[in-house]
Amino acid sequence: MKRIVISAVNLRKGGTLTILRQCLSFLSEWAPKAGYEVVALVHRRELAYYPSIQYIELPWAADSWLKRLWCEYHTMGKISQELGEGTELWLSLHDTTPRVKALRQAVYCQTSFPFMKWRLRDFSFDPKIPLFTMLTKFAYRIGIHRNRYLVVQQRWLREGFSRMFGINEAKFIVAPPPRKSSPPQQAEGQTTQGEAKPFTFLFASTPDVHKNFELLASASQILENKLGKGTFETIFTLSGEENKYARWLRENWGGVASLRFAGFQAPTDLQALYARTDCLVFPSRVETWGLPISEFMPYDRPMLLANQPYAHETSASARQVAYFDIDNAEALASMMERAIQRDPELFHPNPIRPTAPPLALDWQELFTLLLS
Repeated sequence: MKRIVISAVNLRKGGTLTILRQCLSFLSEWAPKAGYEVVALVHRRELAYYPSIQYIELPWAADSWLKRLWCEYHTMGKISQELGEGTELWLSLHDTTPRVKALRQAVYCQTSFPFMKWRLRDFSFDPKIPLFTMLTKFAYRIGIHRNRYLVVQQRWLREGFSRMFGINEAKFIVAPPPRKSSPPQQAEGQTTQGEAKPFTFLFASTPDVHKNFELLASASQILENKLGKGTFETIFTLSGEENKYARWLRENWGGVASLRFAGFQAPTDLQALYARTDCLVFPSRVETWGLPISEFMPYDRPMLLANQPYAHETSASARQVAYFDIDNAEALASMMERAIQRDPELFHPNPIRPTAPPLALDWQELFTLLLS
């Protein structure tokens, strides 16, 4: 039987783990019918367990970068030899290109950090992120030309990686996450937009330093000083205790009455927050996609987004969107004030821009291309 190998030893949380789960969920049903066996190299099988998949667990590979590199360029080579002939496709779901024996190789580019401009203070909060920003482009480069295709979620990543590595854009498959066309049903008794309440801004994200929470915190403080308390509310989905960066945010802006540190939100709770939010704000400095943007879009409400390539592309088809400078809190505060006043000149539609092939709109289209 022909074989597909998925290597994903470093995917354990967040959007990257979602990609692994979606991939294996699809393959568990499609591959046996198409005549393929599937082998998945993972951190722990319980993170993404599906029938008809053979698992090889490599938890030690996530202990350090050195162990990860040893796994990619030594251990996976040994595993590919032990598997023997018949590997039609080896798909690495986490950025690097392992040295393996396979008829075809492909890599899913899950991080946009090579394009982030790091700041000195990033080192004081989480040195891994600026170091990762500097080193990822070199880790990507090792063996990258062995891949038949590279998979990215957006056009700007295709264009950026093409320039960075000197690879023709025709070798990049754009595979955007699926979009929802309508919001979930509101829970009974849930607050609706029409009820009397302060105008609500929401930034849903994890407390990572590149997310740029401080910009929105500063803008909220500026706006509260101008408009007074009770006019609006800005909600963060962090508690202020998660890590050094979160504690710094709370120490500096915890006294802003209009700013609420709501803590982590389970999926159903997050949907309830979306349903009562008047305007999404997303100031992250860099993203591969920016999932809260696409999650909020079905509500057809205003969004203030970072003036960055990912945000323009993810918000395509939105009817009420405006973009702000990721370094200018005064300008963001002014836009937030205009949003509260429902200024009809602030928000505009963002039309969809066609994507040139190769393009895959679901997992079946993606694997059809990868195996061709």
